Amino acid sequence: MTTQQAPSAFEHLKVVRCERVLHIELNRPERLNALSKRTLLELEACVDAAEADPQVRALVVSGAGRGFSSGFDLKEQMERRPEGPADWREILELDFRTTIRFWRCAKPTIAAVHGACLAGAFELALACDIAVAAEDAFFGEPELKFGAGIVTMLLPWMVGPKQAKEIILLGRDDIDAATALRLGLVNRVVPAGEHVSTALQMAADIAAIDPLLVRDTKRAINRSYEAQGMDGALRAALDIDHAIESQGSPDKRQFMHIAREQGLKAAIAWRDARFSKR
Repeated sequence: MTTQQAPSAFEHLKVVRCERVLHIELNRPERLNALSKRTLLELEACVDAAEADPQVRALVVSGAGRGFSSGFDLKEQMERRPEGPADWREILELDFRTTIRFWRCAKPTIAAVHGACLAGAFELALACDIAVAAEDAFFGEPELKFGAGIVTMLLPWMVGPKQAKEIILLGRDDIDAATALRLGLVNRVVPAGEHVSTALQMAADIAAIDPLLVRDTKRAINRSYEAQGMDGALRAALDIDHAIESQGSPDKRQFMHIAREQGLKAAIAWRDARFSKR
């Protein structure tokens, strides 16, 4: 498979064309590929360009460095200090719009995951049509542990209600690759280091099929979920998260206070110390 570096002005993404497949790599390894505002805007622009390019038939998204992504950028949020409904609406709308973009993209999307895939990044991976996990991948939704809500409430559409409630209400961030496969959160588990090559090969196989057939069939599959009220449920969940963040829970305020005074590592240690070890 021949590759070609795609020309771009992206700062937080590395974009490579592999024949008819576009490989998007989250490229902030020093921040565990945290999804900052710039990263999200670049992802939106990249997917928009891929949809408009007839030479691109499938997309693969992965992460550079130690993991896929730690989720939405808490350090940026800590520094920005959003207050009130307007600030939070802007932040959450961008978060939601970018993650769900991979579900709504007219072309098939595949997540290639290794290491951490948490919170907003987990939601992005869930939004992809297919997910490949390396054996060292781990997943979760830890938001409630520090007083935040869930932006893109896709998990209940992927697993049963009891599993979704356990993961979300306990703030679990330790779902290993084998468990993720059993729950249906990923399609395949492969040896460490083979997640990207496997995803690219799957994407190339899809790209060999008539693209209009693939587009219309993906739309038909998604429509079966939309008919069950998925779009309305996701929007209602986003509105609930907006109310949560706008009001600000005591836990979130304490977490952010510690993060600003002592750093994110200290805040995460405070968060984790409040819960029993499983």
